[in-house]
Amino acid sequence: MNTIVLATNNAGKIRELAAMLAEQVPDIRVLGLSDFPMIKDIPETGVTFEENARIKAVAVAQATGLVAVADDSGLAVDALGGAPGVYSARYSGEGATDEKNVVKLLDALAGVPDAERGCHFACVMLAATPGGEELIGRGAWQGRVTWAPSGSGGFGYDPVFFDETLGVTAAQMEAQVKNARSHRGLALRDLLRGWPEFWKKAQLELEK
Repeated sequence: MNTIVLATNNAGKIRELAAMLAEQVPDIRVLGLSDFPMIKDIPETGVTFEENARIKAVAVAQATGLVAVADDSGLAVDALGGAPGVYSARYSGEGATDEKNVVKLLDALAGVPDAERGCHFACVMLAATPGGEELIGRGAWQGRVTWAPSGSGGFGYDPVFFDETLGVTAAQMEAQVKNARSHRGLALRDLLRGWPEFWKKAQLELEK
C-alpha cells in the first residue's frame, strides 16, 4: 500500500525523485521500471510534456496495479524556438546519449551570443492510480546554455545548463541544492501539494 512506481528506467531520475519523495512522504517505497521487466518500452507519442507523462503513468499504473508517477521533462532553448523540448532525450536521433545530445545542442548554438542563449528546463509530473485518479505537478527552471560542458554531477543537459543566480551549471551543484531549484523538484513540490487527498483516494481504491 505504501509502494509507488516511478515510470522510468533512467537511473538519474529514479535516484533524484526517490530522494525527494522520501523527504516528503515518510515510509514510502519507491520502485522503478527495472523492478517490472514485463513492462516493455512505452512509446512517448505525445506532443506535450503533460501528454507524455500521462501516457507513461497510466500505462504503468494499469500494468502494476500500483500508483505510478511519471515525469516528462526537457530543455527548451529560446534561440531554437523551444527545441529540443519533448524530444530532449532523443535529440541526437537513434542511439541518442546524453553526450551526443549535448554535442548537437552546442553545435546548433554555435555563434549564438550569451544574451541569446536563454533556456529553461520544464517538467510535468503526473501520478496515476490503476483506476484513473490523477494528480499533476509542474515546474520550470530558468537558465542559459553554456559554451562547453562543466561539472560531473547530474545527467542529461545538466553540464551545459547554467543557473545565473548561483553562477554554476546544474552539473556542478550538490544534489540537495539542485533538488531545491530544479524543474523536477519544483514539479514534485507542486504535485505534493495535492498529495494527501490523492493518496487517500488511492488507498481507498487499492483496498477494494
